Amino acid sequence: MKARYFPAEETQEIQTRAYWFFGFIATVLIVYLARAYDLQINQKSYFEGLAESNRMRVVPIPASRGIIFDRHGIPLVNNIPSFNLYAVHGDMQDPEKVLTRLAGLVSIDALPRLRKEFLDKKDPYGTIKIKENLSLAEIAKVEGHSLDLPGVQITAELRRNAAYGPLAAHSVGYVGEVSKEQLASERYQNFRQGDRVGQFGIEQAYDTLIRGVPGQKWIEVNVVGQELNLLRINKPVEGDDIFLTLDLDLQKVAEEALGEEAGSIVAIDPTNGEILALVSHPAFNPNDLSEGTSAGTLLSLLNDKGRPLMNRAIHAQYPPGSTFKIIMSAALLESKDALPSNSINCHGFFQFGNRAFRDWKKGGHGSVDLHRAIVESCDVYFYQMGNRMGVDTIAKFANFLGLGKPTGIPLASEKSGLIPSTVWKQKVLKEPWYPGETLSVSIGQGYVLVTPLQMAAMISAVANDGILYTPRLLLKSKSRQTGEYQAVPVATGAKVPISKETLGIIKSALADVVATPHGTAYGSRSALIPFAGKTGTAQVVVMKKGEVKKALSKEVNDHAWFVSYAPVDNPKIAVVVLVEHGGHGGSAAAPLAKRVIEAYLAPSKQPSL
Repeated sequence: MKARYFPAEETQEIQTRAYWFFGFIATVLIVYLARAYDLQINQKSYFEGLAESNRMRVVPIPASRGIIFDRHGIPLVNNIPSFNLYAVHGDMQDPEKVLTRLAGLVSIDALPRLRKEFLDKKDPYGTIKIKENLSLAEIAKVEGHSLDLPGVQITAELRRNAAYGPLAAHSVGYVGEVSKEQLASERYQNFRQGDRVGQFGIEQAYDTLIRGVPGQKWIEVNVVGQELNLLRINKPVEGDDIFLTLDLDLQKVAEEALGEEAGSIVAIDPTNGEILALVSHPAFNPNDLSEGTSAGTLLSLLNDKGRPLMNRAIHAQYPPGSTFKIIMSAALLESKDALPSNSINCHGFFQFGNRAFRDWKKGGHGSVDLHRAIVESCDVYFYQMGNRMGVDTIAKFANFLGLGKPTGIPLASEKSGLIPSTVWKQKVLKEPWYPGETLSVSIGQGYVLVTPLQMAAMISAVANDGILYTPRLLLKSKSRQTGEYQAVPVATGAKVPISKETLGIIKSALADVVATPHGTAYGSRSALIPFAGKTGTAQVVVMKKGEVKKALSKEVNDHAWFVSYAPVDNPKIAVVVLVEHGGHGGSAAAPLAKRVIEAYLAPSKQPSL
């Protein structure tokens, strides 16, 4: 291709036009830079003022927690509207002055703590919750003085609500603000001060499932923090609903049965480990702790001698008393230390060295075999057999039936109880085991400790011919996004290394504990449902010679136990009752179990509640 040549005059014209073009561009650039300099330097204070007057904020949007239902779909815990009072530190020119004004309008608990929070606040535009669940009168007062309260805002949110107050409180638990200690842990590293999390019970155990995912919104606000414009929003993801294994109607019956007594009732399905009712008393109202808890309320609960915050089903440990004779019987039969037909003569005491170990029945039971020893709860029989077997054999079979270790229920801080052995005593107490101590263990005393839930799992394993299930409270969950249900698979359970023949012998005796006149629970027999069980009277203090227990305070009375299942031939429910300082298991605990069993298996025969 040939090059093109321009005449001289034409070349001159092109150069002139180029000079003008580049000159124009340079002029525009100079003007722009001068203007930018003016904006950035000379008018900096002006635009800083504008930025101060209209700002963008990122505001978290809490996710709606999932609803907690009972097994039949009745809401136990839901969400209700709440108006909460917040303050933004960066919008308050004088936080002390604003707080003082607020204190004159609404009742503010722990004002010194709030003052400290404002001083320690690192994020100037982070919010601090002043008060939750404002009344209509308080809302009117704050709104009426809004111009005098820069940085203060009322936000409509959802508040956790236990629909039945203290009913099933120790199971469902409560929600509370994440603590500073929790924020310092890895589990809560993505949380912020003011976020609410499950703090107890099911609310804590399944918090990640229930709480959902919070959202955010970007808003434009003015100098006093009032929202001017919504710029952008990421909507929160609602938490999943969950369905518990609890039966609300049975829970009501169990709580009414226990009444004002301190103790626990646990009802469980022996075919799969599902907990049908779980009662611990004294109880508390989760609504007093979930939202806006005052320091006084919490302190009152913590200092209450009745310990209402303790879940007695899993946190309290008691001597099992004569209910432990079920374990003793299994150990005796499986270790071949005695045949069921072997008898001993009970004269009311067993002489061991220089000490007489006494039976509960003065004068004794006479000739006693294993069946009669269980039915009449003969102490002397089990003293002799325990002495024959030794504590380590007893401990082995107690462990087989789930004692001495947590059941595995997904509630925090479950106690393991204590099943002593020679190794345990040497390791923990640095002492040898003495043979006389085995006699106390043989009737569920001495070092032996259990929880009501452990005993429920144990008697369920006896009822179902040897399957030890992990007790569970979660039945299924439901996604609010898809509407799909996710069932929790039933665990297979652990096969207990105790023969069906041995369990059959024990079960026959347990049926006669209730059904025969000499049985210790005969007074609680049911005309509606045949049930089996074992009474227990756990000694709290050792009585001195000549002391009359009736003359002492209730705090030294024995604990009353009853472990049971029904119906006898095809068990569908296992019920354990523990009444603290209730006295005899046959009179204080067995009638309560009967009431729960009849309510579950013969509801049409029950009086209306």
